[in-house]
Amino acid sequence: MIIKPDNGVGATDTFKISDETDLKKFFEKNSGVPHVMEEFITGDICSYDAILNSNSEPLLESMTVWPPSIMDIVLKQLDLSYYTTDFAPEKLCDAGRRTAKAFGVKSRFVHLEFFRLTQAKKNLGNVGDFVGLEVNMRPAGGYTPDMINFAHSTDVYKIWADMITTDKRILEDSGKHFYCVYASRRDCHSYKNSHEEILAKYGEKIVMCERMPEMMVPQMGNQMYTAKVANFEATQEFIKFVQEQA
Repeated sequence: MIIKPDNGVGATDTFKISDETDLKKFFEKNSGVPHVMEEFITGDICSYDAILNSNSEPLLESMTVWPPSIMDIVLKQLDLSYYTTDFAPEKLCDAGRRTAKAFGVKSRFVHLEFFRLTQAKKNLGNVGDFVGLEVNMRPAGGYTPDMINFAHSTDVYKIWADMITTDKRILEDSGKHFYCVYASRRDCHSYKNSHEEILAKYGEKIVMCERMPEMMVPQMGNQMYTAKVANFEATQEFIKFVQEQA
């Protein structure tokens, strides 16, 4: 099982319960804050990020793929990487549209999260199927809206504003779609490639590069690099080059 706070962010105070011993430890430490218990599912976390009009119809659709366990990243001080794809797969779009209509979501920028199963789960689905995780009636947090912009060569803020004022998308599809990838490093680790080597290798492909605010370090790392690259293979190469440890 996974146990997490009813009101929280970034896997803070989240626990994986593997046996009765883990469960007892949780109740010994819990201070009485309400928590939610869910069945553990093995899969990638994929978000359906969309701007919907007053008929729940998408004016923009995008997919971001997140690490399978933010909880492990926080607790084990691992390096974070995630990416926005060039196109959202139709299976995710279908699940996202049906979810939005089921919740009656209208005239909103939404961030809906799904598991893409990497192991078949009885009564849930087969490998590759999308299973609902959570709904957020808001845009994705952090830099993700900007990553959507870079991935689709667009401006989600204008699309959002036009939806509010006209209920339409006025900004046309650019026809230029990429992968936008975020990779961060922690000051407590040593890395094979230096900051200068990263900038020299990726140059203009890097669209953001900065130190992270202290409050975001547990989830996001100390130093972030975000790049616009051609495909999934280039995304993995970028992550490896940034995060490979010495």
